[in-house]
Amino acid sequence: MNKITKVARENFTWLFEQPLELKLSILEQHLSICQLVINQILEEEVKFLSGERYSHDKPNAGRFSRWGFNPGSVNVGGKKLKVDVPRVRDGETGDFQSLESYQELKDLDGPDEQTMEGVLRGLSTRDYQGVIDYLEEGFGLSRNSVSRKFIRATEEKLKEFESRDLSDYPLVAIFIDGKYLARQQMMIVMGITGKGEKLTLGLLQTGTENSQAIGQFFEQLKERGLCWQEGLLFIIDGSKGIRKAIEEHFAGKFLIQRCIWHKRENILSYLPESLHDDIKKEYHQALEQKTYQAAKKSFLSLIQRLEKLNRHAASSLQEGLEELLTLHKLDMTEEFSTSFSTTNCIESVNAQIQKYIRRVTHWSSSDQRYRWLAAALLEIELKLHKVRNFKHLYKLKKAIENQLKKQTSPS
Repeated sequence: MNKITKVARENFTWLFEQPLELKLSILEQHLSICQLVINQILEEEVKFLSGERYSHDKPNAGRFSRWGFNPGSVNVGGKKLKVDVPRVRDGETGDFQSLESYQELKDLDGPDEQTMEGVLRGLSTRDYQGVIDYLEEGFGLSRNSVSRKFIRATEEKLKEFESRDLSDYPLVAIFIDGKYLARQQMMIVMGITGKGEKLTLGLLQTGTENSQAIGQFFEQLKERGLCWQEGLLFIIDGSKGIRKAIEEHFAGKFLIQRCIWHKRENILSYLPESLHDDIKKEYHQALEQKTYQAAKKSFLSLIQRLEKLNRHAASSLQEGLEELLTLHKLDMTEEFSTSFSTTNCIESVNAQIQKYIRRVTHWSSSDQRYRWLAAALLEIELKLHKVRNFKHLYKLKKAIENQLKKQTSPS
């Protein structure tokens, strides 16, 4: 039987297509199995970001694209296994997106014999029946027992998540975004501390972004010690319900930065695709202006142009103009336009959540949604990096306070 020494960038889909002799040859070499598992994991994250290879149906509004490979390695059982790590380019920032799955794989100590047996029994090939059977055999647990243990563990995580004292975390900014689970929206609220740490504050299940429900949720966060009295910068996607709730429950103590990405996509949705590149260019040129006055002047010029092309596109830009320029008003674009001008910060968390819940095919109850998300968010939080330029957040905090004083002082 021929020995296979390298499986390159292939995954399990490739393996299933091979002749039986080749499959058996690979099974004799556990490192080849590990290579296929690793490639499969990396490819799933790349597909989530940029879609299927060669497909024109791109997720995330086509923002991410495949960009070749970089050499990398993963420690497997004390052995260094070389892997080709896919590169994904962020079309908005021009940066390359770090693959969270690769970082997690690098942090592994290497699977022990039981883990390897679990993989071979079907974990990586989605044969979950085989994995449950393996748990029964290895640990003497029934399927119901395994399920009950998982439910109890996630119940504890949810209790920890919802009872966390927020008074120990002075905040500078709050991101708000939603994630749909079986047509039910789970709104996620994440705060940024003065040290640049990302802290998930809470979850809210809501059919729509209703201001009353969101307002009650804000009050619950205050009861848990949310620090807001000195003023907060809210970064939102433009939801009227969220904005109204912020106005009512943080009156005089908030500034709103509208997500420049969501606003741009909303404007483009009214225009033919042939105009997109040109409008994008003019839109971002306005945002790149150094001062509030210069940026507003450029946007007003763009609005005049849009009025001739499509009145709804022009109205969309006019409606959100002042909140698009909040960082410009604060004179903080140079330091924080990357971190605080879009909801990307929280959307990246949403993308990581998908890795934890992507196998769930049926959401049976509200309790299940809360338990799974809370457990995932607490795990993700441990791995989140601080925001860029976090050492200068004191400047942003001071600028927010000064701007709020200007808004409330008599003219």
